[in-house]
Amino acid sequence: MYDSLSFCDYTEDYFAQVLYMSQSLFKESSDADLTQMINEAFAKENHKIVLAIIENQAVGFVIGSIRTDYVEGARQSPTGYLEAIYIDTDYRKSGIAKSLVERIESWAKENGCVQLGSDTWLTDSNARNFHKKVGFMEEDELVHFIKDIR
Repeated sequence: MYDSLSFCDYTEDYFAQVLYMSQSLFKESSDADLTQMINEAFAKENHKIVLAIIENQAVGFVIGSIRTDYVEGARQSPTGYLEAIYIDTDYRKSGIAKSLVERIESWAKENGCVQLGSDTWLTDSNARNFHKKVGFMEEDELVHFIKDIR
């Protein structure tokens, strides 16, 4: 791993770095939507953002939440949820993402959760493989439909 790797809770000092990483993760989202996502996750007690820091630079982040609504496959409520995770490409496959997930797991346990949920696109094989690698099991496959009825 990296000698100077550390983890910390998000503060607004890291906003620009988290926004930049979010732009890479959510390519089709606007800066306004990403700003709102980050600010809301920071402001809500049932959300947590944790950063991976190397030499004072954020190289990854995770957003977790505590959900009380239905979570596919969950045995009980509340359920922890992995809302987003991103690691800069230069630092992938080094265990940083697993460490970030573990921090969200611990936080979820502290908040009465016994499971952690997550989701990704059916076609995103990299994300599906990552989830399996850090201990998730696929619960179900779901295809959403929409029909205009004007």
